[in-house]
Amino acid sequence: MQLPSAPPVDEIDLSDVAFWAQPIPAREAAFATLRRERPISFQEEHPIGPFPAGPGYWAITRHADVIDASRRPEVFCSGEGTNIFDMPVEFREFFGSMINMDDPRHARLRKIVSSGFTPRWLKKVEDDVQRAASRIVDEVSALERADDGRVHCDFVTRIAARLPLMIICDMMGIPAEQYDFVFERSNTILGAGDPEYVGLDGDVATAILTAGAELSQLVMGMAEERRSHPTDDLTSALANAEVDGERLTDSELGSFFVLLAVAGNETTRNAISHGLDALSHHPVQRDKWAADFEGLAPTAVEEIVRWATPVIHFRRTVTTATTLGGQDLEEGQKVVLFYSSANRDEDVFDDPFTFDITRQPNDHVGFGGPGPHFCLGAHLARREITVMFRELLTRLPDIEATDEPDRLLSGFINGIKHLPCAFTPAA
Repeated sequence: MQLPSAPPVDEIDLSDVAFWAQPIPAREAAFATLRRERPISFQEEHPIGPFPAGPGYWAITRHADVIDASRRPEVFCSGEGTNIFDMPVEFREFFGSMINMDDPRHARLRKIVSSGFTPRWLKKVEDDVQRAASRIVDEVSALERADDGRVHCDFVTRIAARLPLMIICDMMGIPAEQYDFVFERSNTILGAGDPEYVGLDGDVATAILTAGAELSQLVMGMAEERRSHPTDDLTSALANAEVDGERLTDSELGSFFVLLAVAGNETTRNAISHGLDALSHHPVQRDKWAADFEGLAPTAVEEIVRWATPVIHFRRTVTTATTLGGQDLEEGQKVVLFYSSANRDEDVFDDPFTFDITRQPNDHVGFGGPGPHFCLGAHLARREITVMFRELLTRLPDIEATDEPDRLLSGFINGIKHLPCAFTPAA
């Protein structure tokens, strides 16, 4: 990737929606400037929809500083919120579940949730991923071909979004007729600033709250039935799980599902979408992987996650006066960990703007930094990405993006809403 010239460091405004509407190279050039000249910069906040401007935040752009902050959760806490703007307590816990908590509450909830992920259940999910990916490719292979003999479709809605959506809904025991319901509500929650979903001029707060409440109520109703009539799904396992005499409340279970539906669906689908876009722009890398899929899959998947960095940032709040990367920080100040910038840090990654499926080492923070908030679903995400690309490169060997992606307007999720693709199904 060739980076354009960046504006002077004092003119880089990470809180401006216009910044995130720029092409990716322009954003990358700005972050490269920040890493080089002002790796921890203070950024003013702007109003976002119904949310007033906050007091501002420190933008953390270097890999080493993101790692350092992540390893000190007692100093850089999550309990005050992981979004940049300040939400009411009920609002942030409803949508953030355990990612907006600190120990001991975080440890308690994570322990109960983890108890539902038994080895037998995880093996079942791994098998389900393979069946779901095969079914998705079966269905798109049967689509009508165009005059050029190839199938043309939207890769995001037909392929990338369907796999994690099917897996999450199947995990929770949600019937197939509810898939679109879950998909649309998760889009509203994470894409509320995008004109395609709600838009900055719409009633963002109401749209987000309504979507979250509907997802929560769906699972809370299921959980009530599972307590008296257990089944072999995660809703039943979590509704009946007991660790050290404690159970999840209905509201905790509902909030966890909102997190699962949003984080597990959006992030994996965007990694897969970015993966096809990257392979289409780097055919040498694509051919290399196709020639030795199993041998290169582990490093290729990690590079896709680094390249995509689906979650651009998370916020932390300083609990006591400290120093980070040479910058003095005061109690109560916000710091924002920009994972997208850390994953392009020239001090950590050789040729960071080159997509290299053989990259080793690859100490990316695409699943968050080390510490208690490292992504609980990282293993499942890696499995889904691996299986999906195995199916694609084997059964749709010439699949490629045929146009540039239609990107989500967001400073939080590096999303792709639509990506035209074409392929010839293998015999």
